[in-house]
Amino acid sequence: MTDQPQTATRRSGIERFFGGHPINVIIKLAFISLLVGFVMSVFGVNVQGVIRGAISLLRETLRDGFGLFRNIGFYILTGAALVVPVWLLIRLSKAR
Repeated sequence: MTDQPQTATRRSGIERFFGGHPINVIIKLAFISLLVGFVMSVFGVNVQGVIRGAISLLRETLRDGFGLFRNIGFYILTGAALVVPVWLLIRLSKAR
């Protein structure tokens, strides 16, 4: 066995939160934001369009999602109109 010196340094809570030294992380985020912003402007995408699109997507998802639940409820009630009486007859016939 070789004894290697432990060089584990304790990171502060801020460094653990950021995933590294805060200044380094902020510089990396600024550079990535610059690149993404440039690419978005090349394709004609702006922040307002992205936010409007996200809100529209959320509204449509909720509308369609609730419509889905309404359809599922309708299917359950339609099936229950046949299944529950048949189940009740089977239970009553087995009880005797």
